[in-house]
Amino acid sequence: MKMTQCENVFEIFSQICKVPRPSKHEEKISRWLQDFAAAHGIECVADEAMNVIMRVPATPGYEDHEGVILQAHMDMVCEKDGNVEHDFLKDPIETYVDGEWLKAKGTTLGADNGIGISMALAAITDSELQHPAIECLFTVDEETGLTGAMKLQDGMLRAKRLINLDSEDDGQIFIGCAGGIDTLAKMHYEPVNEQMVNDQMNKLAIRLSVSGLLGGHSGDDINKGHANANQLIVWFLARIWPQTELQLASIHGGNLRNAIAREAEAVVVIPMAYKEQIRIEWNQFVAQMEGVFGEVEKDMRLELETTDMPATLIPADKAYRLVMALCECPHGMIAMSKDMPGLVETSTNLASIKMCHESTMHGRSFIEINTSQRSSKEEAKHHLKWAVEQALAMACDEVTHGDGYPGWAPNPHSPLLETVRKAYVDLFKDEPKVLAIHAGLECGLFLEKYPYLDMVSVGPQMYGVHSPQERLSIPSTERCYRWLCQTLKSL
Repeated sequence: MKMTQCENVFEIFSQICKVPRPSKHEEKISRWLQDFAAAHGIECVADEAMNVIMRVPATPGYEDHEGVILQAHMDMVCEKDGNVEHDFLKDPIETYVDGEWLKAKGTTLGADNGIGISMALAAITDSELQHPAIECLFTVDEETGLTGAMKLQDGMLRAKRLINLDSEDDGQIFIGCAGGIDTLAKMHYEPVNEQMVNDQMNKLAIRLSVSGLLGGHSGDDINKGHANANQLIVWFLARIWPQTELQLASIHGGNLRNAIAREAEAVVVIPMAYKEQIRIEWNQFVAQMEGVFGEVEKDMRLELETTDMPATLIPADKAYRLVMALCECPHGMIAMSKDMPGLVETSTNLASIKMCHESTMHGRSFIEINTSQRSSKEEAKHHLKWAVEQALAMACDEVTHGDGYPGWAPNPHSPLLETVRKAYVDLFKDEPKVLAIHAGLECGLFLEKYPYLDMVSVGPQMYGVHSPQERLSIPSTERCYRWLCQTLKSL
């Protein structure tokens, strides 16, 4: 294979990085894909959800071979470092090469799943590549609800084989994934007004913050020992609450439901008499957390500083119940699979805590909590959903669950799996690993509409996805693209 073929993958990806594509804002990237198809004379349709399907005919000699679908998603997780100014709705992703890695400057890179799109487009525009008929399916909103896959209409796909390009591990073939469901909880309250705060003499306002954590994907990284910033803040609040007559002014942390929280902070008010005690407790807490997470979280920063007295406070009874509920809310790996060694079966992510206000004339303040549950077993997913609901209901007057999405049951006897496996062996003289993944893929939803589909998922090596530490291995991308081309020629 010519090196220019691999270079074309990165050239297409560099163009995609210039197109804003946050989840639920895929208008520009959907239009870009349609323009790309038109410029290359490729048949293309877009559905009402803005999913894009491209079709290219088989090359000579492959006309009677069964076709294949190459699938990736358009949207990207939009996370940035706290000191970075970046508007994901307008600004391009600024990439740079660091040795063998492609990275972004202070933001997520969007290789999840822009590199999957790039490999598919490179393949269908390679005039020298032999292949059967190919359909490229590019979906919207995979990261925040899989709504593109959900809204894909029956009859849009023609082939019976599908290669999903949304995996992140070199030399691995995924044949199954977890299902998931999100939980949203709200605690409404009437803030204690400014006058009541100002009347409190001999009190001190303190800001507690956690930053510098790895964060990462709430599926792929949930068993890697990464700390959750929301948990750290809540653990400390629960620790000092009974001793210090603490009052809570604000608490927030995390951002996206499918990312482990990297940053969190709370502002509290305490009597001046407890100033030294809280500082001693904080220093002890920091040392303990460094002992627990220090080997993994090398850049963890836990900071305490005095701050201006807040304008309002959360009522004491509600604030206490909130902290206790968040302490009870499960987070992390819950169970490992008994069927596939090394696979996380069930987990949950305490994703975000946000201060909000209803935009109505008599709107109330509320705190919104987002969690996401995953499991390769439907019953375990729902049991965990109920456990989260019971914990958050201790403080929250409103707890709702999303529709969820199904898992994808592994088929170790898949003919497509054997073809993809053999293509890897022929190229690299080594056996790829065949696994299931704890992250959610769209494959389960495709099976609901097209139950006959034979599917696998592959992709190049990435680390730190869903965080500003996201990086893509350049040599692995080249190997993965060669593998894809070899597979297409072998089908």
